[in-house]
Amino acid sequence: MKLMLVFAFVLSILGSLIILQFEPEDIFHTYLDKSVPFIGGNIPKMEGIDGVGIKVAVIDTGVDFNHPDLFGWGPNGKVVGGYNFIEVGTPPLDTNGHGTQVAGVIAADGVLKGVAPKAKILAYKVSDNGEAVASDLIVKAIDKAIEDGADIINISLGVNKTNSSIDHAVNRALDKEIFVVTAAGNDGPLPQTIGSPGKDYGSITVGATYNNLTSSLVATLDVNEKPYTVIPMVGSSKLNEPVVSKIIFGKYGKEEDLKGLNITGAILLVERGSNNKDDRLYFSTKEKNAANAGAKALIVYNNEPGIFLGELIHEFVESDYKPQIPVVSIDRKDGLEIIEMIKEKNKASLHLFYNPDFVAHFSSRGPVSPFYIKPDIVAPGAYINSTQIHGGYNFTSGTSFAAPHVSGAAALLLEKYPTIHHHEIKALLMTTSERVSDAYGSAFSFADAGSGRVDIENAFKAKLIITPPNVVINLSSDNPVVQKQLNLKLLGGTLDNLEVKFVGPENIQFAYVLEGNNVLYKIKIVGQNYKDYEGRIIITHEKITYIIPVWIHYTEGSISVNQKDGMLSFVVKRPADWDFVKISVINSKNGMTETTTAVPGKNTSLLVKENSEYWIDAKIKTNDTTLEAYNTINVNSVKPNTQSTINFSEIPQKQIVIVAGFVIVIAVIGVISLRRASKD
Repeated sequence: MKLMLVFAFVLSILGSLIILQFEPEDIFHTYLDKSVPFIGGNIPKMEGIDGVGIKVAVIDTGVDFNHPDLFGWGPNGKVVGGYNFIEVGTPPLDTNGHGTQVAGVIAADGVLKGVAPKAKILAYKVSDNGEAVASDLIVKAIDKAIEDGADIINISLGVNKTNSSIDHAVNRALDKEIFVVTAAGNDGPLPQTIGSPGKDYGSITVGATYNNLTSSLVATLDVNEKPYTVIPMVGSSKLNEPVVSKIIFGKYGKEEDLKGLNITGAILLVERGSNNKDDRLYFSTKEKNAANAGAKALIVYNNEPGIFLGELIHEFVESDYKPQIPVVSIDRKDGLEIIEMIKEKNKASLHLFYNPDFVAHFSSRGPVSPFYIKPDIVAPGAYINSTQIHGGYNFTSGTSFAAPHVSGAAALLLEKYPTIHHHEIKALLMTTSERVSDAYGSAFSFADAGSGRVDIENAFKAKLIITPPNVVINLSSDNPVVQKQLNLKLLGGTLDNLEVKFVGPENIQFAYVLEGNNVLYKIKIVGQNYKDYEGRIIITHEKITYIIPVWIHYTEGSISVNQKDGMLSFVVKRPADWDFVKISVINSKNGMTETTTAVPGKNTSLLVKENSEYWIDAKIKTNDTTLEAYNTINVNSVKPNTQSTINFSEIPQKQIVIVAGFVIVIAVIGVISLRRASKD
């Protein structure tokens, strides 16, 4: 059976629940000696860099320090320390397997070699059996890792909602110059599925791509020139060329369902499951029936909302069974739409091929905020073989195993540059990452893949640290031009022959000048096509290409903000006929949010209590429409002991809307839920 790690968040009268689940284990022969070279991990080893002297904290189910590839507990072992929060007073020995797999990706040093094989592990056990983990233990583990002098913290667990206590603990680690790596989660491919701690602004959040092996099978489906998302079933093989044909609907794919249908050469579309609850209609049975009827390919749409990963090869299959045609799964909504669509026009194209830099369907997606990009980066996280408890090895998939690839990469960079800051490691990894493309050859969106797939070789050869590593720009009908800068820190050489260009939509104009160690640039947008845009600033230096994602909000609504002694004043400039605005002011340091409102002629102000960059998110109501508007402001004039308050003196009392926040202290109990991959 296969187990998929899925991060979920459950609300109940008992409080917030963290769900930690384990991922699919497949029969593909995929090893760390494949994924590590794929991300350029051999280059540091050629230079004698292998993680020596770096301590990586693994907050998880503990680590099996008796494993020959992770051997030893204490100062002379691989696992030099840590803490058991489940059985206090005993070593954090893993009895589940998840933490051991994560640690193996980072620093296995035996039959398998991790990314940084000579790095040391600090193991913090916050779950014993994979069935429960309390968020307060995650917080305690982060604080203990800080106390124990961790250089890097790897957190391959989380929730798909915000948990402020975990996020604040992550920020405490960042304040101590600890590099924090978080898994994005496995609630994809739906958007806005990254939760805490992956949504934390300062951590580096890692999504998952496939590996560089034949397990990296992806698929495309176009019906009447409209593309649909489909997932190849485990056991399908690649095609040399697309199957181009008509689609025939075959109910559930039973033999009797297909009688009387002319399926020869067609793509068969069937529903998952059966109309008889007593049937065990496996995907392998549907495939066999379709192939026997002459179909060239099979599409199975879900019998419930969402998409799924199906398997043709499983323990109940006949011993001599071998798939004959490609089989893919599709969302129920899309399947039903196709059934209606083909009644009038019917032409489809289905293709299966290998793409190791394809973002895995389970990888959680952003955005999490209009003011910063998540995930930050992606790494191999599908079909990874790593260390398992009791001295074994185990195939597994999930962002849990993408994250430690980045933790290992950070360990190598820390060994090479011992005085480097955590935000500079983040910048090196992100700006030197490799572009990842979807099944149609187009770059994945920032919400899917962040900057791209980690490339250790590029990061090691880099002579520049570029900050910030990505940029969010707010433009509006009232302010279509912005000026910003990129800071360049040389690691070697000079800035001679530096090349800078912008790649993006044609309605965006870009100009720059190099001034000292800064690239000063201007972006202007023309026209009135209000929406979000993605572009990239590309810098070439010493034969290394650096890519800085640029996410541009172009809004019809516009709000300005000014400050004086920490007092923020707001003015809605567009549209002219607005009648109400709700303004959220977000502290970029900790995510704390305050809100206020205003009506025409009666603007409002807000006093902030901390010097920080603040993000302004305005919802402007006009007639029956609500327009978005964004802004940012750096506050550096707050006096000590200033209290945050809203000035309502200029707003009519009857129009005051107070948004009050209540802090509810509840026990946060985590529940690990195991989801078996479906075979029917």
